Amino acid sequence: MHISKLTLVAFLMAGAASAAVAADVDDDDQIVVTGQRQAYRGNFTLKETPQAIQAIDEQWIDNNGLTRLTDVLDLSASVARQNNFGGLWDAYAVRGFVGDENLPSGYLVNGFNGGRGFGGTRDAAGIERVEVLKGPNAALFGRGEPGGTINIVTKRADFANRGRLNLLAGSFDRQRADADINIASGETAAIRLIGFYEDAGSFRETVRSNRFGFLPSVLVRLGADTSLTYDLELSRTEADFDRGTLAIGGVLGLVPRENFLGEPGDGPVEADATGHQLQLQHDFGDGWSLLLGTQYRKTRLEGLSTEAELAGGRQRLGRDGRSLSRQRRSRLYEGEHFVVRGEVAGRFETAGLLHRVLIGADYDSFDNSQLFLRFRPPVVGAATTPAQTNDIDIFSPVYGRFPLPTPGPQTDRLDQQRAFGAYVQDQITLSDRVQVRLGGRFDSFEVKTLNRASGASNQRTYKRFSPQAGIVFEASDAVSLYAAYGQGFRANLGATEAGTLFDPEISKAAEVGAKFGLLDDALQGTISLFSLTKSNVLAADPGNPGFSLPIGQARSRGFELDLTGKLPGDFDLWFSYAYVDAEARNDVADLNFGFAIRAGDPLLNIPRHSLSLQLAKSVDIGTMRLMLGGGVQHVGERLGATGTSFTLPDYTLARLFASLAITRNIEVFADVTNLFNTTWYSNSFNDLWVQPGAPRAGSVALRLRY
Repeated sequence: MHISKLTLVAFLMAGAASAAVAADVDDDDQIVVTGQRQAYRGNFTLKETPQAIQAIDEQWIDNNGLTRLTDVLDLSASVARQNNFGGLWDAYAVRGFVGDENLPSGYLVNGFNGGRGFGGTRDAAGIERVEVLKGPNAALFGRGEPGGTINIVTKRADFANRGRLNLLAGSFDRQRADADINIASGETAAIRLIGFYEDAGSFRETVRSNRFGFLPSVLVRLGADTSLTYDLELSRTEADFDRGTLAIGGVLGLVPRENFLGEPGDGPVEADATGHQLQLQHDFGDGWSLLLGTQYRKTRLEGLSTEAELAGGRQRLGRDGRSLSRQRRSRLYEGEHFVVRGEVAGRFETAGLLHRVLIGADYDSFDNSQLFLRFRPPVVGAATTPAQTNDIDIFSPVYGRFPLPTPGPQTDRLDQQRAFGAYVQDQITLSDRVQVRLGGRFDSFEVKTLNRASGASNQRTYKRFSPQAGIVFEASDAVSLYAAYGQGFRANLGATEAGTLFDPEISKAAEVGAKFGLLDDALQGTISLFSLTKSNVLAADPGNPGFSLPIGQARSRGFELDLTGKLPGDFDLWFSYAYVDAEARNDVADLNFGFAIRAGDPLLNIPRHSLSLQLAKSVDIGTMRLMLGGGVQHVGERLGATGTSFTLPDYTLARLFASLAITRNIEVFADVTNLFNTTWYSNSFNDLWVQPGAPRAGSVALRLRY
């Protein structure tokens, strides 16, 4: 995917001009919402849904000035950061479970499996809200983790004319512009144009990134009861690949966190995404509706990187404490993903009972192509030279000291998955206080793998039915109690280095909880207890990049409390706390690196305690409106490398944010993150691949609306 920077800049300038021309328009009209129902979830209120759902809406995204999906998900304590592939993709776990560590974390976009592939990190410019759908969702959505599913609801065209332009400057030479313009033609058609451009340095020496994208949406009303929506995703990221810092003898903080240990001469890695989504909604009347949609997304990641060598016998660092032996890698990863999905929703009565049903089917096709070249330093011996091991001084790095080695053949593979699923769900109202949800999904998977280097291939098919059940009891107008159980099934993509296909991942999830309203429902909350198990779990194979190893069974259980709404004094509150105990359930030995996973070992990068707290208040100052707020995020200690005792320390980060609405159309925003300049580490894969968090940083922005 290629987008001209001039085209994007012209688009942003057009947005600025539109905002300036319309700055004096009296905008007392309310925004018109088209009323599309929740994509592929039916029409259910939160209190009558037997699962915990956390919605991070545009208010909190704006309050914090968040521009990346990863930063948005930090607001949910149930979500933990995972290995982010040198900053080139989004990776997270929900309630302690992550998917394939060799691929970015999957997520839904408007109800579609839309996060597969290698398109770089997701920008927040086109996001209306992020839904953390906790617990068992497999009965409706198929592939996914038992801990929960992330659903991104994008900003779509509607029948209101408005626009917004943001111009931002921040620490580490960060510059950003994004625009959002909605143009309606009566109530027949509308187009929404969203674009962003960001160029930024980093607290890491020599590391830069450049990102831009175009995210338009078109809405056409085909009749009084029928609408058609089209969404386009075009994005491009260029960023220096950065594996982060390291721990010497298991001790972090000895190496300055700004020291980059790769090679600027590698140049940036490029990640592109091109996606199309088309959705038709038709209301038949009498409570029945049809939702049909399809999505096609193509992604590509290409570039070179220099990274620490993980094998102890090839690593000089253990000998002199300052010379880091490095490998060099070349990657060409391509993903092609096609989905088609249809669902009928409706209601009927039988024997005096109200049934609300969802009946649907989907087809999912995903191709994962990986061409991977690698140079590895030789086994370190008395005669081995720093040039042979591609060394760098971790305390005083000198770049380009040696000619960059040429990577040789390592991996050339194609993995393919074809999946068909059909599902049904019935929520039965037994009385004014009690509802029961029953459902299930049938999946048929075909998985193929081809080692293009050796010509070896393999394929398998799987079939499985996954049931779900839930109950909701409305104890009072303010409190509802619920319980839910569900099973999940996901075909593991790929194979071991030897070409052996993996058995599918089987999961079971159960939770009980309560949803409640406080202060006359001004404050909404959910409290939940959960227990999850998975079998045939995979972990990345450190000896064979791009391949995985089966590590058997895992379990996660815990407690969550989420609160959001208004406190007395007109304070806006966001509170999210999670206790997660996630562990391996059987012994596994890795022969490549000699580590052993024992039953009871914690899972990688999963903290037991996480908390996110935000408070904000708005006050009028004459004709202006001032919003002041702050937040605290706490993340507990986590395992930093599988099969070891290496841990990442806990951290607590504070932030301040403020905005001043000078007029109805002009607003100034400012924020400070990591207020107390805490040293922290967001995630790791190994004690030589640890991602340090950013020091204190600030930004200011001008926001124009019409």
